[in-house]
Order: sequence, then structure tokens, then C-alpha cells
Amino acid sequence: MKNYRTILIILFFGSTSLSAQDLKYTVRSIVFYNVENLFDTIDDPKTFDDSRTPHGKDKWHAKRYNLKLDRLARVIKSFGPNSAFKGPDLLGLCEVENHNVLDDLIHHPELLDFQYRIIHGDSPDERGMDVALLYKPSAFIPISFQQHRLWLYNEQQEVEYTRNQLVVTGLLDGEEYHMIINHWPSRRGGEARSKPFRLAAARLTHKIIDSIQKRSEDPRIIVMGDFNDNPIDNSIYNVLKASGNRDSMAPAKLFNPMEKLFKKGIGSLAYRDRWSLFDQILISRNLMINTKGRYYFWKAGVYKPEFLIDARGRYKGYPFRTYAGGQYKGGYSDHFPVFIWLIKKLY
Repeated sequence: MKNYRTILIILFFGSTSLSAQDLKYTVRSIVFYNVENLFDTIDDPKTFDDSRTPHGKDKWHAKRYNLKLDRLARVIKSFGPNSAFKGPDLLGLCEVENHNVLDDLIHHPELLDFQYRIIHGDSPDERGMDVALLYKPSAFIPISFQQHRLWLYNEQQEVEYTRNQLVVTGLLDGEEYHMIINHWPSRRGGEARSKPFRLAAARLTHKIIDSIQKRSEDPRIIVMGDFNDNPIDNSIYNVLKASGNRDSMAPAKLFNPMEKLFKKGIGSLAYRDRWSLFDQILISRNLMINTKGRYYFWKAGVYKPEFLIDARGRYKGYPFRTYAGGQYKGGYSDHFPVFIWLIKKLY
């Protein structure tokens, strides 16, 4: 029997609530989290991971690695509205080194009961960073997955190696969904100089979406990732055509629930006291429609409980990160997770 989470509305998340008289809903949670360099301690000769080894500049040894797993397990287990349920049903991740660190994570004692499964593939990123999807088999049954290579070239026409885009198709309680997990090129070297790389990433994502829409009738699509761009930037707003305006969307466009949050000053990471919302979850327009017997979008947010926030010093109020200013801090990540809730009425 499937482990549905059926709860009476009112549902609580922090200080917000949704209420309806005498209605019952099934709720599914989808989260994306940049976990800030979840690397093992072993030197991989094929990648530039030397700093994340016991003798590298970060002095990344087993004690620090195990604490990192403890920290991330705490975040994952804590996720959920009030105490109604624990742990996301689907969890997109970026900045993971390999399958082994994911295996260590899902087998952490705090997460064993969730029975998470892994979908992951190695990317050609020079540091060895990948994206992945964790899922609960009680909620999601994968059908297929595929990696899409993003080809980038610098001014000297040399290849710039970066992360693949991971596409997973599967059944969420019997409904077919297409998940696209991203980690677009960073702003290293400056926003303007690196912008063409993110535009190229956006074009690849758009191409993937077009392909899905051509072979599926009214497909349900969820695009998640660290885009290294904000909701109003060209790559998101114009190339992907993702808008936070519910009323102006053509059928082929994406809805971006993070745009409204960003315009309110809410971010998932901070740099020099400026907040950005690079971590986003975008959805196809059909998820905005309350169709009988199917999931539809309820709400989105940035998950930032008190323990994820740095409480002191230069970075007070920022995400409590593992490293800051080149110094080890022993925190969680330099990003907050982002989430969406999907709900379905039980008739």
C-alpha cells in the first residue's frame, strides 16, 4: 500500500497556513538543495578535487566529511510542514561529487527510514561536481533518465567543462512527471563575462522542454536547479519564458513561483549583503490548474529554519555554510533549500 500523506487542512509551514472546510488533501513535497561541495576525502586523479582531501588546502578529512553528512541529514529529515510529515518526496541536489557520497547520505541513520533511492550520472565538470535526484519509492517510480551535455567554449574556443542537465521521467503516485535538474555555470569571472554560458544552459533546457512537449500530450514538467541567475534575469525570464505572472502565461510557458519571492527581497544565498535567488523550481502551466484527481501547485518557498542561519560574526544572517572566507565553519551549506508543495483533493 502506498504511503500517502493525507492530512486535514489546516496545514502549517512556519507562520503560514491554508484552510478549507471539511476537505482532505494528499500533499507531495519537492525540494532543491545546493549542498556546497559534498565531496568525499579521496583524491580523484581525473578531477581537480585536491582541495577536498585530507592534505589539501581545505584539510577535508573524515571527521569533517561525516559532520557534513550529519548536517545534511538533519536538514532533509527536518523538512516538512509542522510535524505532519518528514523529509521531501523528491530532492534535487547539486554540488555532489559522485554516487558514493549520495549513497553515504541516504544510508545515514537519520534517513534510513525514508528509503531514499538515487538517480545520478557523472558530469564532465572539472572539479567533478554533479547533479542528482533522490526520491522515495513510496511516492515516485522512475521510468527513465538521461543526461544532456552542455557544450561551452571560451574566447579561445577551448571547451569549458561543466555539469550535465539530468532529465528524469517517472510516476508520482501514478501521474507522469518530467524532472529537469540543473546546475548552470557560475558567475566566476564576473556576471557579464559568464552570462553567455548561462544563456547557453537556458537554451539547452528550453530544447529539452520542447522535446518533451513534442512527444507527450500536455506533459507535467518541473525544472529545478541552481541557475546562478535570478528569476528576472534574461536566461530565466526570456529564454526559458518562466514568469511569475499567473495570468499572462501562454500554454508553452513555465510558471516561476520564485519570482514573487525574489521581488519581496527573499533569497537563497547572500554575497556582500546582497541576496540572490539562484535556486529555483519552475513548473509547467498545467500544474497551476486544479484538475480533479491530479496534483496541482499549492505554494513555494525558501526553507530557512533557525539552525540553517549563521548566528554570529561577519556572516550573521547568511546561510550557515561549511566554509566561509577560506575558513572552515562546520555549517550546512552556503545556500538555503527551496521547495514547492503539490496537493491533490481527495474526493
